[in-house]
Amino acid sequence: MKNRIVWIGLVLFFGTILRMEAQGYWGRIEQREPTLGIAEVYQKYETPDFKLKLVKASQTVAALSPSSGRATNFDFTPGDRLELRDKDSLYHLGDINLRIKDTNGNWMDFSTATTRAEVTPLEVGGNVLAAADLANTLPKDIPVSIKRYYELDNNQLVMRFEIKNTQTTPVEIGALGIPMIFNNILEGKSLTETHAQNVFFDPYIGKDAGYLEVKRLSGRGPALLVLPKENMSFEAYRPLLDDPTPRSIVFEGFHEWMVHSKAYAENEWKGVEQWNTPTSLTLQPNETKNFALKFVLTEGIKNVQETLIKEEHPVAVGVPGYVLPIGDKAQLFLSYSKEVESIQVEPQGALEFKLVGNTASNYKEYYVEGKKWGRARAVITYSNGLKQSINYKVIEARQEVIANLGEFLFNEQWFDDKNDPFNRTYSVISYDYGNKRQVTQDGRVWIAGLSDEGGAGSWLTAIMKQYLQPKKSEIEKFEMFIDSTLWGGLQYSTGDEKYGVKKSMFYYEPDKMPKGTYSDTLNYNTWAAWDNKHANDTGRSFNYPHVAAAYWVMYRLARYRKGLVENHDWKWYLERAYHTSMAMVDLAPYYAQFGNMEGSVFLEILKDLKREELTEMADKLEGTMKQRANQWKALDYPFGSEMPWDSTGQEEVYTWCSYFGFEHKAQVTLNAILAYMPTMPHWAYNGNARRYWDFLYGGKAGETSRVERQIHHYGSGMNAIPVLEAYRKNPDFHLLKVGYGGALGAISNITQDGFMPAAFHSYPSTLRIDHLSGDNGPGFYGYAMNEAAYIIQEEDLGWLAFGGNLTQNGDIVEVDITTAAKSRIYIAPKKMWLTLDAGTFDKVSYNTKTNKVEITLGGKDDYTPNAFLRVEAENVSLPYEKVRGAYQIELPKKGLTITL
Repeated sequence: MKNRIVWIGLVLFFGTILRMEAQGYWGRIEQREPTLGIAEVYQKYETPDFKLKLVKASQTVAALSPSSGRATNFDFTPGDRLELRDKDSLYHLGDINLRIKDTNGNWMDFSTATTRAEVTPLEVGGNVLAAADLANTLPKDIPVSIKRYYELDNNQLVMRFEIKNTQTTPVEIGALGIPMIFNNILEGKSLTETHAQNVFFDPYIGKDAGYLEVKRLSGRGPALLVLPKENMSFEAYRPLLDDPTPRSIVFEGFHEWMVHSKAYAENEWKGVEQWNTPTSLTLQPNETKNFALKFVLTEGIKNVQETLIKEEHPVAVGVPGYVLPIGDKAQLFLSYSKEVESIQVEPQGALEFKLVGNTASNYKEYYVEGKKWGRARAVITYSNGLKQSINYKVIEARQEVIANLGEFLFNEQWFDDKNDPFNRTYSVISYDYGNKRQVTQDGRVWIAGLSDEGGAGSWLTAIMKQYLQPKKSEIEKFEMFIDSTLWGGLQYSTGDEKYGVKKSMFYYEPDKMPKGTYSDTLNYNTWAAWDNKHANDTGRSFNYPHVAAAYWVMYRLARYRKGLVENHDWKWYLERAYHTSMAMVDLAPYYAQFGNMEGSVFLEILKDLKREELTEMADKLEGTMKQRANQWKALDYPFGSEMPWDSTGQEEVYTWCSYFGFEHKAQVTLNAILAYMPTMPHWAYNGNARRYWDFLYGGKAGETSRVERQIHHYGSGMNAIPVLEAYRKNPDFHLLKVGYGGALGAISNITQDGFMPAAFHSYPSTLRIDHLSGDNGPGFYGYAMNEAAYIIQEEDLGWLAFGGNLTQNGDIVEVDITTAAKSRIYIAPKKMWLTLDAGTFDKVSYNTKTNKVEITLGGKDDYTPNAFLRVEAENVSLPYEKVRGAYQIELPKKGLTITL
C-alpha cells in the first residue's frame, strides 16, 4: 500500500502530468465560442456501406458509421466530442489545407478550419449527396475557388474537392492536404470504452497506390479504408500541430493526407529526405482540377489486401518485408491490372530488382536485393501512368548488424569510471549518439540510472545480444556488471530472498553530494529528478523483467555452452531469475497486476525450472503467474499499464493466457495487437506497433522530446512475440507478415557502426533516428526472442522463406539460413518448430513429396562442442540422448547433416 501511495503521489509515474495538462487545454477549448454550427440541423445520408452525418452549416462530417447490420452504433470520427470541438481551428473530416505562392513568391497558408462560417450549399442531384462552395470559410484573397462534394460512385462514398484558378495568371499550389480526422482521442475513457469506441489509423505513404487504414482498437468489426479516387497521390503525412486538441498520452494527434508538399519541403522540412519526392501543382488561368477520396469498408483487418484487389488498387507483398538485410534474396509480388512500365530506384543502385515472372494467381514476382545501406525507395510506374512508391530500409547482414551492435555496446557504451559516486561501475550505460558521448546525467534520472526502460535499455540489449551471438570478451564484461553493479547495487535483497529492483541508481540530491556532482546545464527542477529515496523504490514491476532476462540468458549460456560464463554456475543464475520473478509480485504488487514488457521471459524461466526438475520453484512460479492470468481472464481487455492505454502489456498477457489455455482471452489480446500493428509496403510502418509518447521518457531531451508516432520503438519487437507465436499455432500469412515486419523493424534503426536508438522520428520535419539509446532494450529483447527462419508455401505466391535464401529443385525446397543466431526454424507445412539451445543451423531442406526434412548443423567452436536440438512436431525421433528435453548432438568440426 505504501508503494502504491508513493506512485500515485508521483502521478502514476510518467503519464498523468500530460493528462492534467491535456485536461487544462480541453477546458480552454470548451470556453471558446462555438463556430461550427452544430446547433443547426444535421444532414443525414445512407449509402450501401455507410451512414453519413454532416453538420448543415459547415458540411463537415459529424459522423461516419457502418451501414445497417454492420456495427451501426460505431462512429469512425470523434463525433462524441463534436460539442467540444465545434470551434475555430479544430479540424474535421471534410476540411482542406493549401499553401499557395503569392505574386511576391511567398507561400501563403489557407485552411477551411481556421475561421468557421456557414458554407454556401450547391444544388445537388444524381449521385451527389451534398455539395458546397467553401468561399465563406476561406480568406477573400485566396486565388482559387474550392467546392466540396459528397457523392456516390458505383455506390461508394466519395469526397471530392474541385479547385479552380480564378486568376488571370498561373497559380502554384505548393501544399495540398486533406485532414484525416478519425476518433483516436482516448481522453477520459476506460480500456473497455476505448476498445469499443475508438480507432487507430495507419498510412501507406505510397503515392497513387497509397491508402489509410482505420481500425477499431478491439481489432474486431469492419475496418475503413480511405483510398485515392482522383489526383490523390499520397505524397506525405503531415501532423496537424496547429489543431489545438491537446496531444498527450491519450491523443497521438491528427494528420493530413498530403497530395503536394513542396512548400513544406522548402521551409519547415528543409534538408530532410522525405518518403517521396515533394511536388507542387500549377493551375493555369481558369483551370479546374478535382481531388477525390473514396471510403471503403473491409470485413476485417485481415481482409485489407483482398479489398484492395477488389477495388483494383495496386497491391504489393514483400518477403520477408521491407527491411532488407544485405545478402538476403528478398521477393516482391505486385498485383495490379496494368503492366509495370518501369521501376526507378532512389538512390540509384541502392536496390536491385530482377523480374521472375507471374505467379499462378497473376502476381508479378521480382527478386529484390539491398545493395547499399540506408533508406531506399522504389518508384513503380504502371502503363496507365499510376505511380507506386515502396520505401525500403537496407541494413547489413543480420550477423553483422548484431556483431556491430555488440562492439558498440561493450566499447562506446561501456562505463568504467572508478570514481563514480553512484556506483554504476561497471555497466553498459545510455548513450547520446548526436554528441557521441555516454549519458552519465539526465534530468530524468532513470536515463542515467540503469533502470526503468530508458536506463536499462542498453544493458538489456547487451545481454540479449549474447543470447543471439555470444562473445567471450563481451560476456566477461557483463559478468563484471552483474557482480559490481547489478547484484547488490541495482538489485538488492530485502530479506527472505526477495530481490527488489530499484528505479534508478542515479538520483538528484545536491545537498548530500559533493559540489560539482550535478551539471548546471540540465533541468533538475521536475518530478523526474528523483531523490535517493524515490530512486531506491522497488515498487515498479516493469523493472523486474529486465533483470530476470539478464539472469536467464546467463543461465542458458552457462548451461549449454562450455567456458563462456565463469563467475557463477548455471544454478546461481537460474535461481536469481526465479527469485527476481517472484519478487516482482511480492514487492511491486500494484503494477504486477498489469502485463509487463518482456513478461514472456517468466515463461522461459518456468520452462527451464521444470527441465532442471526444480519442482518447488517451478510450482510456486506457475501458481503465482496463474493468479495473475486468472485476473486477466476476468477482464474485458486485460492489458492496461500505468498509462490509460498502452501497447506493452499485450505480449505478457497473451503469453500466459495462451499457456494456461485461456484461448478466448489470448485471441482478444491478439486482435487488439493487430489493430495497432499493420502490414503495408513501407519499412517504417510494416509491423510497427503503435507507440507515441516515449520520446518524452526514453528519447533525447530537447526539440524532439514530444508526442509523436515512433517508428519501430520497442513495441514492434515485443508485440511480434505473440503474433509469431499465434502464427506457429495456426499458420496465417497475415500474422507472419505482421510479426516478421515487427521483428525486423526492431533492428532496422541500428546504425552502421552499431548504435541502437530508442526509435525513428516519423515527423516529416525530422525523419531520422532519435539520438538517445533510451528504452531500446525491450525492442531488442523482442527481436532476440523472435529471431527465426520461416519456410512456408503460400497458395498465391508459392514457396517462401523469411530469414533465409530459398531455392527449389524439383521436389526439394532448400533454404540457407541468414538469421543472426541461426538457431530456430519453422516449417509451416509440417508445423515443425526446430530450436537450438546451442549450435547453429546452416541450412534446411524439405522434400515436398516425401515430407522428409534434413537439417545441416554448423561445426563446433571453442565454446560449443555440442548442439542441443529441440523438435516440436509429430512423430519425430532421433538417435541421440535427450538432455533436459533436447537432443544432445556432438558436433564435428565441419558440421553435420541430420534427417528428421
